[in-house]
Amino acid sequence: MNNDYLLNMDFSQVACVRPDETQWVKSPADGVSRIHLEREAEESGHTTSFVRFEPGSYFPRHGHPQGEEIYVMEGVFSDENGDYPAGSYLRNPPGSSHEPFTETGCTLFVKLDQFKSYDTAQVTLRPQDQRWRPGIGNLQVLPLHAFHTESTALVLWPENEVFQPHTHWGGEEIVVITGKFIDEHGEYPAGSWIRSPHMSKHFPRVEEETLILVKVGHLDSDIDENV
Repeated sequence: MNNDYLLNMDFSQVACVRPDETQWVKSPADGVSRIHLEREAEESGHTTSFVRFEPGSYFPRHGHPQGEEIYVMEGVFSDENGDYPAGSYLRNPPGSSHEPFTETGCTLFVKLDQFKSYDTAQVTLRPQDQRWRPGIGNLQVLPLHAFHTESTALVLWPENEVFQPHTHWGGEEIVVITGKFIDEHGEYPAGSWIRSPHMSKHFPRVEEETLILVKVGHLDSDIDENV
């Protein structure tokens, strides 16, 4: 492992990136740029990023040795299997490959090479396929994927909602899609990414309607995959 490229790979530590704290970096593909959030190596291995495709751009065919997870934040993302408008959620299992492109331009949240080897489900959820459910308090929850201890969902917070203080067994990862998320540690506007380690705690709230993507239960290195 080349330590020159390591970024936020100590999962026992809090990591946070707000949109005004970083810059887009050009990728090897023309018209495609990224904000690196977690990175193990230059162009392979465990990677979490925001990815922006300019209109008419594409990325060469590539494989996903340990899977790929995508949430379409803006625009329309496409590959040879179809078109995925904003709000779509995709999981491409280990061993899959594709050749992504966009006609209109798009912004994605992407996690690469982070699947458990036996998490082989192909998931495609476009907005018209999604079913929201009541959550705790006045929250609305849209489950996206669950496997072993890991769970991923969209959570819609109404204006001035306050959630109960809670502990993150297995950690928590949040992307703020719209609005502004708040806890006792700070404020996180749309485009922010927050990763909190195993057994961390917080007391979250919002002042305006806010949509977040949340993943929990995936950051404890002591979890036995064979359980």
